[in-house]
Amino acid sequence: MRYRQFPGTDLSISEVGFGTWTLSTGWWGEKTDEEAVEMLRAAHRDYGINFFDTADTYGDGRGERQLAEAFRGRRDEVVYSTKIGYDIYDDAAKAVRRGQSELPQKFDRDYMRFAVEKCLERLETDHIDVLQLHNIKMEHVRDASIWKALREMQGEGLIRVWGAAFGPAIGWLYEAVELCEREPDIATIQMIWNVLEQQPGTAMIEAARDSAPNCAFNIRVTHASGMLEGRYTEDTVFAANDHRRHRPRSWLTNGLKKIRTLEFLTTEMTLGQAALRWLLEEESVVTTLPNIYDMEQLAEFASAPDKRALSPAEMHRIAELAADNFGVEEEPMKFKGTMERVTA
Repeated sequence: MRYRQFPGTDLSISEVGFGTWTLSTGWWGEKTDEEAVEMLRAAHRDYGINFFDTADTYGDGRGERQLAEAFRGRRDEVVYSTKIGYDIYDDAAKAVRRGQSELPQKFDRDYMRFAVEKCLERLETDHIDVLQLHNIKMEHVRDASIWKALREMQGEGLIRVWGAAFGPAIGWLYEAVELCEREPDIATIQMIWNVLEQQPGTAMIEAARDSAPNCAFNIRVTHASGMLEGRYTEDTVFAANDHRRHRPRSWLTNGLKKIRTLEFLTTEMTLGQAALRWLLEEESVVTTLPNIYDMEQLAEFASAPDKRALSPAEMHRIAELAADNFGVEEEPMKFKGTMERVTA
């Protein structure tokens, strides 16, 4: 394993991290808490992973409780990243929630402090290494009191690094651009970025480079919802509780056409490893968060940093393919969020 630092801190984190979304939500297959804890411990013990990303909304705190169980007594060996913003304490809202619809969000100062205290309790720690506001919208970007509250908690030692996570779908370009412009001391952004889905992530990185030079990126959906793992075929059928089941069939068939153009990357490593190597060529990427569902994938992805870097010729070829949508004609991607500049 190799490690990178958040700029301006002594936090050294593994280039491959572990997100507990796959272990605690049931959207990627069911895992018992015992299975989850063993995977988390193996990630650290056997592969040197020390960055663990979760959110209070993952299983209503289940992901945080799994981390506490996994690393009780070893807190100084790991880096905890969690997210707040959804009101998981509103039982009435939870009762009427359907499928993957979003819960109400709350970002007022009192609620944020309350949510952080609850995270600390579940994580069994006195501080959060990295706190991100979960799937923020433009109205939150433009509310200076939200970011002031984060700085207050940082000053009190409750959190060390603060930032924002963008989602739940691809997009949110100008939310990220404005956040970098308005709060140039932001330390991290979590976003979707991968070989097949390069925009608007690339533009977000450019915005940070211009306005928030100490902003480091932690990357989710590194394998385009599994497409770049190289496991899918035309016959793949997703389980009833798997969120990918709700995608149109064309997503699978077109995605398979795209990844076949990337076979030149797989002579010395798997496609899944090459996808991570591509991300790690960007210096502002501090860690990657592949979706890990089993021990085999854990071993594969954790060894990606030890593979050779992609050559300039390979990076250029990927850029050429991306510019032509990997040779596939399809409807333009539909984005959520703000993809054009809108003044306040």
